Amino acid sequence: RKAKFVAVIAYFDGNDVSTFKGEVSGEIAMEKRGEKGFGYDPIFEYEGRTFAEMGEEKNEVSHRRKALEGFFSSLSA
Repeated sequence: RKAKFVAVIAYFDGNDVSTFKGEVSGEIAMEKRGEKGFGYDPIFEYEGRTFAEMGEEKNEVSHRRKALEGFFSSLSA
């Protein structure tokens, strides 16, 4: 039971549209685990733990973070 979180950010600079994609792959847990997070966090399992069990650690591998890092990198280029 595989799963993937995907986030996409689009930015229009007045001339061109740029998109930045972040992904994290995992599995769907057989039951809810953990007290932290929201939404699908209790059933999205990444490297043996659900996002709800990881708490703030999930931000290090977050699909949103990956998309934002790509966006911020493009601004400083």
